[in-house]
Amino acid sequence: MKNVTSSSDFILLGLLVNNKATGIVFTVIFAIFVVAVTANLVMIFLIQVDSRLHTPMYFLLSQLSIMDTLFICTTVPKLLVDMVSKEKTISFVGCGIQIFLYLTMIGSEFFLLGLMAYDRYVAICNPLRYPVLMNRRVCLLLAAGAWFGGSLDGFLLTPITMNVPYCGSRSINHFFCEIPAVLRLACADTSLYETLMYICCVLMLLIPISIISTSYSLILLTVHRMRSAEGRKKAFTTCSSHLTVVSIFYGAAFYTYVLPQSFHTPEQDKVVSAFYTIVTPMLNPLIYSLRNKDVMGAFQKILSRCVSTHKVSISDA
Repeated sequence: MKNVTSSSDFILLGLLVNNKATGIVFTVIFAIFVVAVTANLVMIFLIQVDSRLHTPMYFLLSQLSIMDTLFICTTVPKLLVDMVSKEKTISFVGCGIQIFLYLTMIGSEFFLLGLMAYDRYVAICNPLRYPVLMNRRVCLLLAAGAWFGGSLDGFLLTPITMNVPYCGSRSINHFFCEIPAVLRLACADTSLYETLMYICCVLMLLIPISIISTSYSLILLTVHRMRSAEGRKKAFTTCSSHLTVVSIFYGAAFYTYVLPQSFHTPEQDKVVSAFYTIVTPMLNPLIYSLRNKDVMGAFQKILSRCVSTHKVSISDA
């Protein structure tokens, strides 16, 4: 009995043009997915269990790990299933859910990265007032604000996208329901909506970039005035991880949502999207953990505790 595809379903054409490399690409993406989810969950676990990591910076970092975990789980499982399946369809509702989730996650991460820059500004420029300015209540409000801002983007753009008439081809030349790829199938004029989306995305980028630029300008002035070489080194080490993540994430987002469509091709779009939806969630926890003595110390502490417990259980047996 043949599978019947609903007329409202979309077909995802996938990441690859050449199907000969499917096996290798599947293995690489699956490995990245496992590493990303594991690394982010370990980061969340370490921040929860180690009292030395109960600080505003690590609280915000745990929120970033939650976002990255949800972000990669929004697109990659479906991509992996499609790579080994003949049926590459996604329902109309499923496509809408995917759009809402990835918009919420990417929007929330935009705002959170801006707030993390503000946290670094307070820690370096106002260290004595840091416990007051970044108390637990403020941290919770900042995190809630980031999540709210991201979900606002999802609630605004998802209904509009899904209410556009799609009466032609149902084949999306992408590996997930990304708005620019979905809108190419519309049989109505979407120029007004695309302009609205462009303005929305520019604002979503402009607000956190303004916070990041202002914060790091003030940090650079403060570091320049520092007499202690050790203090300068510590400040640069603290900020370098965040700046690396910001550069990677905002660069990919700028290409996708701000650069005019005349500069885009479907293949380039898929590569950039794969980078920020698949690779970035893996890089973030690795960048923050490998370059952070506190996180590595907490990991080694938990690891040695597990090894000691295992040795005791073996000796008792």
